[in-house]
Amino acid sequence: MDPAEAVLQEKALKFMPRIHMPKDGFQLISSGYQAWLKQRLNNSCNHSLRRTFLHKHVSKSCDVILLDPAQCSMPRSLWLGCSSLADSMPSLRCLYNPGTGALPAFQTYNSCARLCLNQETVCLGSTAMKTENCVAKTKLANGTSSMIVPKQRKLSASYEKEKELCVKYFEQWSESDQVEFVEHLISQMCHYQHGHINSYLKPMLQRDFITALPARGLDHIAENILSYLDAKSLCAAELVCKEWYRVTSDGMLWKKLIERMVRTDSLWRGLSERRGWGQYLFKNKPPDGTAPPNSFYRALYPKIIQDIETIESNWRCGRHSLQRIHCRSETSKGVYCLQYDDQKIVSGLRDNTIKIWDKNTLECKRILTGHTGSVLCLQYDERVIITGSSDSTVRVWDVNAGEMLNTLIHHCEAVLHLRFNNGMMVTCSKDRSIAVWDMASPTDITLRRVLVGHRAAVNVVDFDDKYIVSASGDRTIKVWNTSTCEFVRTLNGHKRGIACLQYRDRLVVSGSSDNTIRLWDIECGACLRVLEGHEELVRCIRFDNKRIVSGAYDGKIKVWDLVAALDPRAPAGTLCLRTLVEHSGRVFRLQFDEFQIVSSSHDDTILIWDFLNDPAAQAESTRSPSRTYTYISR
Repeated sequence: MDPAEAVLQEKALKFMPRIHMPKDGFQLISSGYQAWLKQRLNNSCNHSLRRTFLHKHVSKSCDVILLDPAQCSMPRSLWLGCSSLADSMPSLRCLYNPGTGALPAFQTYNSCARLCLNQETVCLGSTAMKTENCVAKTKLANGTSSMIVPKQRKLSASYEKEKELCVKYFEQWSESDQVEFVEHLISQMCHYQHGHINSYLKPMLQRDFITALPARGLDHIAENILSYLDAKSLCAAELVCKEWYRVTSDGMLWKKLIERMVRTDSLWRGLSERRGWGQYLFKNKPPDGTAPPNSFYRALYPKIIQDIETIESNWRCGRHSLQRIHCRSETSKGVYCLQYDDQKIVSGLRDNTIKIWDKNTLECKRILTGHTGSVLCLQYDERVIITGSSDSTVRVWDVNAGEMLNTLIHHCEAVLHLRFNNGMMVTCSKDRSIAVWDMASPTDITLRRVLVGHRAAVNVVDFDDKYIVSASGDRTIKVWNTSTCEFVRTLNGHKRGIACLQYRDRLVVSGSSDNTIRLWDIECGACLRVLEGHEELVRCIRFDNKRIVSGAYDGKIKVWDLVAALDPRAPAGTLCLRTLVEHSGRVFRLQFDEFQIVSSSHDDTILIWDFLNDPAAQAESTRSPSRTYTYISR
């Protein structure tokens, strides 16, 4: 024996004695021995000496099995402790094959920690052998494959005889006795045996209930369970097996998924109406079998997703088609206010009239007259249109017949804004006051309370069941209790008068003649963000869950990212998504939804900015002489 090798062997064997385990012939290497061996072999031996020592004294004496060095590329720094499993173990169980001493055959374990001694791989098993007769193929670090062949365990004759006797007794017991016995038996086992039992039981406890339920005549339950899946999960469910695919198809689950989205999402609901596929939804299957099959709805779903992605992209990139309504006012020019739905646009003009336009043909359907001053504000529902004017009156009109139903005279100067909902109306005026009205019917509207506190004209109001919010030329926003009409707080921050505002939930968004937009938390009065970009007074503003749209006296409409604006980490330069320039005069009012913006201006036009339809496709279609289209692509 080489003298250097003899010294190394002596020190290693003297440092830590091996601990023999009964029955199975396995041995443990202590962590102290590991640490010393790592340092000693790394610092004091060349590669040849290390390999000779390991093969002679570790693989045989200490039951460590070594693979060929060429099959391992892990660095020296990962010797004996390269995994958290190995680090956490007080000692490492090693694989042992007393038959050959070489590497082609060794045992397979549930958890195997592979460590590296310089460039010799050591496989360490943490639990008992997984199976008796199996061949596992693993891939080593350099990409080569190694066959793992389990050791054939021989069972003693006494075990076979005693096992049969135990099973015979076990079968004679009651179920509760059997359970109690197995619990007691498991409690006597060690941890790695528990792991093996767990692996054995896990597949036995799994049940394919989607396949089992229809076999018991409970198809509807299986369909109901799968109907809660989203699209990605539903696709995966179809691929599980033929029975799952049949349940998905027979249950029309793609149709149900689309119906659920239409019920809960306004974007989906709007697409169903605009694209026409809503006609196939929410209908029972006809007995003649003429309804579209499940495959129709499965193919429809990705088309809907494509439409949604296109809309979002068009908003961000400014791609839209533009329709223009020329109001052709005979005297003074300008459209001060508007509101729209899928069938009509109702507009209030500077020439004292209310004009109602067909949204599809863009033709004027009706003109309402009666005000003696400019119509500055309006709102309508399914029954009435209510307007406010510079003649200081509020008038109520029948939305269908166009007949004037009521005239409210209270304010002593121009009525600048109004809102109504659920039997309550709030109006505000240039006379610095806010009036709260109770609406029993269109002809029975009574004054409940007058709110006074602003020191200049009150330009805008908004309210819900909790708060009334007002904004004024005195640079302040005031919050009032809706039920009691008591003053709550003032929001200060704008440097000049406030021209527009919207309030919903906790969020207030306001626009001012200081050219800025501010976002406020109404509960604490804090200003959450200041948006800068407009060059003149911000005259109108609206927001939804995704974006803010603002119009200003600079003739521009800006689209802002609301989600980013509420994130204090978002840079200010990323908040404005797009600036739309088509109006030639001041922008007075706008409203928008997921598909479009409708805006009005001092230039006596109403513009419809459509973000759904492809401008190129629109350009190829025949244009009506009553329409003017402008296509902008940025």
